Amino acid sequence: MVQVVSLRPASLGKKTTNLNQLIANIMAELKELIANSVKNYREGSIIKGTILEVRPREFLVDIGYKSEGIIPANEFEDPAEIEVGDEIEVLLERLENDEGMVVLSKEKAAARQNWEKIYAVYKEGGLIKGKVKAIVKGGLTVNVGVEAFLPASQIDVAPPKDLQPFVGNTYDFRIVKINDDRKNVVLSRREIIEQERAEKRQAFLESATEGSRVVGTVKNITDFGAFVDLDGIDGLLHVTDMSWARLTHPGELLKVGQEIEVQVLEINKDRERISLGLKQMQPNPWEKIEDRFPVGGRVKGKVTNLMPYGAFVQIEEGVEGLIHVSELSWTKRIARPSDVLTLGQEVEAIVLGINKDELKISLGVRQLEPNPWDEIEVRYMIGKQVRGKVRNMTAYGAFVELEEGIDGMVHVSDLSWTRKINHPSEALKKGDEIEAVVIDIDKANQRISLGIKQLETDPWKEIETRFKIGDLVQGAVSKLTNFGAFVQLKDDIDGLVHISQISEDRIEKVKDVLKVGQEVEARVIKVDKAERRIGLSIKAASYNEEDLRKEAEAMDSLRPGEDMVGLAQAFQFAEEEYRPGEGKK
Repeated sequence: MVQVVSLRPASLGKKTTNLNQLIANIMAELKELIANSVKNYREGSIIKGTILEVRPREFLVDIGYKSEGIIPANEFEDPAEIEVGDEIEVLLERLENDEGMVVLSKEKAAARQNWEKIYAVYKEGGLIKGKVKAIVKGGLTVNVGVEAFLPASQIDVAPPKDLQPFVGNTYDFRIVKINDDRKNVVLSRREIIEQERAEKRQAFLESATEGSRVVGTVKNITDFGAFVDLDGIDGLLHVTDMSWARLTHPGELLKVGQEIEVQVLEINKDRERISLGLKQMQPNPWEKIEDRFPVGGRVKGKVTNLMPYGAFVQIEEGVEGLIHVSELSWTKRIARPSDVLTLGQEVEAIVLGINKDELKISLGVRQLEPNPWDEIEVRYMIGKQVRGKVRNMTAYGAFVELEEGIDGMVHVSDLSWTRKINHPSEALKKGDEIEAVVIDIDKANQRISLGIKQLETDPWKEIETRFKIGDLVQGAVSKLTNFGAFVQLKDDIDGLVHISQISEDRIEKVKDVLKVGQEVEARVIKVDKAERRIGLSIKAASYNEEDLRKEAEAMDSLRPGEDMVGLAQAFQFAEEEYRPGEGKK
């Protein structure tokens, strides 16, 4: 609308007034009035508008044109503060869309206005404040007047796993990359944090001293300790400096993010390394430990940990002792401490030893009661006949339980006076109730030796009264060998019939003539009391005295390597054919 203005020439002097000049002045003033009264609605220009209506997700804006425009609420930094009547600057994108509305953008207007400012900040290396808008692939979008990109690697010193907590927050950023043509901006928050940390780190190294106390936050936990953030520099809190008590893992005491007060133990300014201590914040409970817990004294405590080799017991705050599994009982066979103890159990023990340098205390529970082995020779005197159950067997003997926790061992050589037994299973079974005689006591090593054969008189002591050369005897074949056969005689005594003494005829194989269990009659032709051996002859069963004498002389003259082996050699070979766990064949 054009305003009509009444114009009066300043002077209509007769000589100075020029009609043409007057007209020109009038037209110039008119043109200026028109320009000042009509808005320039050129698309792509920035103009001012007024908020006409506030809606939940958008705002209606009047720019003085024939129609209004709509701007989404998310283009405003704080939509809640916008009110009707507020004047804002907007970018006129289009005068009219398909719906006849003006297309406006506050964000793009601000972006155009801010671009020069952003570029100047970038050139000067300064900081710019921005608000995180949303999570996108690879990072975050940030509004710094224009939409900028913040890579995940540049959010913090350590790239966060969860980006959601950053959305909606406002931070300072450094512009690390800008593309004027594409209007792309890349930001970094990490560089600011690193710079701040470097400054704080330098300040800490210049001010901190060994022995000073500082507050930090647990940043990371490893098997060997914890790293503590001291506001710009990391310090190592080793697991051995966390507590006077035993710690299996730092995680038992600390958590990531926990704030703790620690003592500076050592500072290496060249390598920027700091050693920290937590237990040093408290008095050392191991000072004068021998006075409070003398060796031989009784203590009470709580079981804090159970291991295969023993149980740890806390007897005082910061002081633990170890009860080795061998110190739990004098007599019971305890495989694991957990078989008799539980976590948190209150126990009483005896102090066995203290190693102050290694912060170790040895405890014992069995010492609370008398050691039954101290008077073992009174209860199990040598020569006493005892009774027990076969608990276990080995290649060299059988263990017999005499009472709970006290075993005696019957060696394989003490099972029989007469039989050659190579394994106890040839004579005993696990679980058998047997009688035996105590033949020896090793108090130092807590061993009792038993004998079963000692229940009877050794038949070889009077062998000459039982078997004489020339006696005709009967027995059953108990074992066959390549060189002869063993025959079981009375009193469980074996005699050997050499292959040459089976028949007058030449025999190639013993098994062709004799069988195990076969009853035979034979003549005694040799008795060796020292070697505990008896020689027999089946073929001599019908000999007269002269024939017997000659046969005995022939047996005595045998030597290894001849056609027939000697009797002693034959016995030796026979013994070697026995194997542990095998019976007679």
